[in-house]
Amino acid sequence: MQTNLAPEFHGTADGLAAEAILRKCVHCGFCTATCPTYQLLGDELDGPRGRIYLIKQVLEGEVPTRKTQLHLDRCLTCRNCETTCPSGVDYGHLVDIGRKLVDERVARPVAEKVLRWALKEGLPSPLFGPAMKLGQAVRGLLPEALKNKVPAAQPAGVWPTRQHARKMLMLAGCVQPAMQPNINSATARVLDAAGIEVVLAAKVGCCGAVKFHLNDHDGGKAEMRRNIDAWWPHVESGVEALVMNASGCGVMVKDYGHLFKDELAYAAKAARISELTRDLSELLPDLLPQLKKVIRPERAAGLADSQLTFHPPCTLQHGQQLRGGVEKHLGELGFKVNVARCEAHLCCGSAGTYSVLKPEIAYALRDRKLENLSEMKPDTIVSANIGCITHLQSGTATPVRHWVEVLDDALIG
Repeated sequence: MQTNLAPEFHGTADGLAAEAILRKCVHCGFCTATCPTYQLLGDELDGPRGRIYLIKQVLEGEVPTRKTQLHLDRCLTCRNCETTCPSGVDYGHLVDIGRKLVDERVARPVAEKVLRWALKEGLPSPLFGPAMKLGQAVRGLLPEALKNKVPAAQPAGVWPTRQHARKMLMLAGCVQPAMQPNINSATARVLDAAGIEVVLAAKVGCCGAVKFHLNDHDGGKAEMRRNIDAWWPHVESGVEALVMNASGCGVMVKDYGHLFKDELAYAAKAARISELTRDLSELLPDLLPQLKKVIRPERAAGLADSQLTFHPPCTLQHGQQLRGGVEKHLGELGFKVNVARCEAHLCCGSAGTYSVLKPEIAYALRDRKLENLSEMKPDTIVSANIGCITHLQSGTATPVRHWVEVLDDALIG
């Protein structure tokens, strides 16, 4: 796609990056076939190709409008279009640039500003945990829309205390410890059973995704620098990996190297952090021999002969390009796992804060996803991202869990 950058973008980092991405686009439109919002809304401007044109117009000097902003806001950033694109268009990075440029030029309504500020400041805040506990205590009294965002209280489970020669860092996350604390402790117990000690670095918080994807790039990168500084002593001491059990966080941390490539003080460290980052499922091939000795599916309560259906999050299958591993390796451990036969590639509608900002689209996608999953007659739905898990659970009585919790339930002893 030929571009003619407006003078204000000549030589700028955003202009140069966006132009390089735009020039790869060949207008083919394959991306529209796998875009969730285009599937629902049928509007060219609510698909990747249309949004690319909108961003191109802004970069060429056209004044964006509130309509431009709304079409970009409706993008889930699921990156399904990247998986589909035959030309390798880096749409995820392009839409980050486009949204930032449009937000700098188009004022939002006050109510929208307040909601976005509350999300970007509240979710990563230390106050989120106490607020979630309060919400869980009065959950039965909450209106349905709010109850959907407050999962039932869950015990955290015991954290293992054994020490091992093999050590891996883990990001606890900003909302996961409050919403579903058992996911982190289950991860630690499964890795402990495989002879790996999980290390949590002090002063680490949100991966930066919440603020960054709400167009507070400076705030998001400040959180990323804090994390890099906190992890770095452990990296220097030789930890094997930085483990992510929330694929949304994983795709963000794997992008640190790209985001800091032009920042001299952090470029090398950020690149090393991204290089060390592994989704939990990426560890399974190495762990299978040991886990086969300590895991028996029939020991997990209610899992004997039960059917697990895996929902692969977009951040796993499109953002990180990791497909097939979870279901394959759980199957090798003796679990009965499948994926939906229809639209397994489509987003469930959670998409970070999207389900709060665009609930009508988010819930339509959730119900569509659950309908496809229900055809597999699952006893339990498993996934790999806290957002997907809580979003799907809000629409079904079928248990929705992280797949590592299922492994944890099956541990011998």
